[in-house]
Amino acid sequence: MKQDVVIIGSGFGGLACAHMLAKSGRGVVVLESHWQPGGCLQSYKRKGHAFDTGMHYLGGLDEGQTLHEVFQQLGLLKLPWYRLDREGFDRITIDGRTFRFAEGFDRFVDTLTADFPHQREALQQYVDMLQGPDADPSVNAWQWLNETFTDPLLIDVLAGSCLKTELCRESLPLFAFAHSQKGFIQSSWRLQGDSSLIVRSLVNDIRQMGGEVICRAEVQQLLEQDGRIAAARCSNGETYEADTFISDIHPAQAMAMVQNERIQKSIFRRRLDMLENTYGMYTWSLVLKPEALPYFNHNKFVYRGGSVWEPATERVMLSCRVPEDGSSYATLLDLLTPHATDPIPLAETVIPHLRDMISEQYVSTPQTWERFTHTPHGSAYGIRKDSRQPLMTILSPQSPIPNLLLTGQNLVLHGLEGVVMTAQQTVDMVKNNSTFNIQHS
Repeated sequence: MKQDVVIIGSGFGGLACAHMLAKSGRGVVVLESHWQPGGCLQSYKRKGHAFDTGMHYLGGLDEGQTLHEVFQQLGLLKLPWYRLDREGFDRITIDGRTFRFAEGFDRFVDTLTADFPHQREALQQYVDMLQGPDADPSVNAWQWLNETFTDPLLIDVLAGSCLKTELCRESLPLFAFAHSQKGFIQSSWRLQGDSSLIVRSLVNDIRQMGGEVICRAEVQQLLEQDGRIAAARCSNGETYEADTFISDIHPAQAMAMVQNERIQKSIFRRRLDMLENTYGMYTWSLVLKPEALPYFNHNKFVYRGGSVWEPATERVMLSCRVPEDGSSYATLLDLLTPHATDPIPLAETVIPHLRDMISEQYVSTPQTWERFTHTPHGSAYGIRKDSRQPLMTILSPQSPIPNLLLTGQNLVLHGLEGVVMTAQQTVDMVKNNSTFNIQHS
């Protein structure tokens, strides 16, 4: 049976698109190569514990904030969200000295001004920038921060929570840096549970609205007819026809599925081939001994031995799972780092004797990500955006093929906020194109 829309990949972008389109009455099928949906939101289980892979906290869920309205539309506000410490949702430790990020823009400025009284005016300029229109993509984050602040330590502190993005002095655009900060200062939240709660909620809604999410259905070829995609041929032997196709996988991988190179436009393929991907992350998932570590309701970012902007500087993020049994002690703790070396010694500078508290540990690597999500080289943040060539590194949802659209973290911004913004743009293109089959709406 021919569908209105076939979506390739079930990461957050693909599921968000499917949810929005199914809600509008479109017939939707999501094709996922893995045995479970979710992409970077999927979790895995070991000995009764569920471990997250990509998402550890998000920002801006209160009414009127960045993610509230769209999460309401996606039915995700009903999940058990747990608000992080308003007085310090992120704690940045640099060479033994700790600084707090407080919730709310005014409180954020006041709290950091206590440590940097000579930088109050610059901090106010910083939060004004965060709350204003998006910066020009050609504005470089490192340059802007150095033009605004005179204290190099404060520049490091402000970037210290950026293990959720890739810090690169030469290339990181200010607009990407700002989006990695704004929502979290509005309000920061963890799930009381693993991130598969998000996946299950979206998949259940999609199916209840008449859509399908099919796993173990790796798309191997996109079949072309008259300059458009007519069908997706999968490894399970099935072929799925549709009026429109949306790819939530890496754009280069999606275009490689199109056998007719003529309709791809060689200049677009060359552009994709030239793009660099961000680095991958290592996650050390720790199961803690009973009552060994009191739960801490914030994230810890720890740096040692140089500027946070230097790739070689030791760094680790500590994210503590909210106890699901109501206990005041932590059971699961994640350590995230871009380095392959053991992060526990660095983590012990803020949690002494952490190694003695561990009963089990599991490690995922960039190779793990590449295997399970097919992300090139296990890239954590998608295609590297470059302020020096924004038109080259920021992609539109529209591909050179009229009825093949793109979505996901590789286009404009990564993270849940960036992905859902792109999903909305992709869905708008579907809805606004009169050639699509809308008989169900």
